[in-house]
Amino acid sequence: MVMKAEKVIALHKIHEAAVVHPMARIGKDVEIGPYAVIGENVVIDDGTKIGAHVVIDGWTSIGKNCVIFPGASIGAEPQDLKFAGEKSYVFIGDNTKIRECATVNRATGEGEETRIGSSCLMMAYTHVAHNCVVGNNVIMSNAATLAGHVIVEDRAVIGGLTGVHQFVKVGRNAMIGGASKVVQDVVPYTIVDGHPAKVSGLNSVGMSRAGIPIASRRSIKKAYKLLYRSGLSLAQAIAMIEQEVDSCSEVDHFLRFLRNAERGICRGRKEVGE
Repeated sequence: MVMKAEKVIALHKIHEAAVVHPMARIGKDVEIGPYAVIGENVVIDDGTKIGAHVVIDGWTSIGKNCVIFPGASIGAEPQDLKFAGEKSYVFIGDNTKIRECATVNRATGEGEETRIGSSCLMMAYTHVAHNCVVGNNVIMSNAATLAGHVIVEDRAVIGGLTGVHQFVKVGRNAMIGGASKVVQDVVPYTIVDGHPAKVSGLNSVGMSRAGIPIASRRSIKKAYKLLYRSGLSLAQAIAMIEQEVDSCSEVDHFLRFLRNAERGICRGRKEVGE
């Protein structure tokens, strides 16, 4: 009796020229291109595609259905003089795209992490430094860079060639114009640009696309006017918003962000020189 050979179904597609450490954990239907290098402590979840010449190192975990384009570097040691070889992490969510030659460094500090959420687009030559936390649905355009410890909330858009100073927070649904220098916190739902970045208005289109209800958008607009058009100090504006603006989750977040703006906030153009 002749036994028929069983059909072997490949769980993933790894190019013969790729270098994958035998201890790396590779999920189902993962594709790894030629000359990619995958380190010992890397975890790549199902359906993710890794392009040619990508280097993924350190204690890095990448979610499902991500696409990492050629030349990207993820999980390398941080560009931080304080780093002393400690064990630290990079976590990337599901459905995120990281384009050509982008870099994501692992954190400084034992057990610390650099994190990028789900459904983000990190365009070519973007840089996410150590200890950054990037939310979901964030877009960073070509050559935008984040210094260490930056926080970027959900659905923010950062224009190309923009530099964001260390420890700055970029609020939810904010938009930063291209080639900006961001040295203070960017208030949620606002548009900023310039050198240094100044507020030019509300990101009305972004709020609409995010599905924020009309009533909430009206409340945000009222809060924005009290903050930027009333001549009040930050503390006074917070108090007035609490008293005069109808509460909703978006306004509550707006206020919470203002209360925790340790570096100060990007001010409006009309306030320059005051």
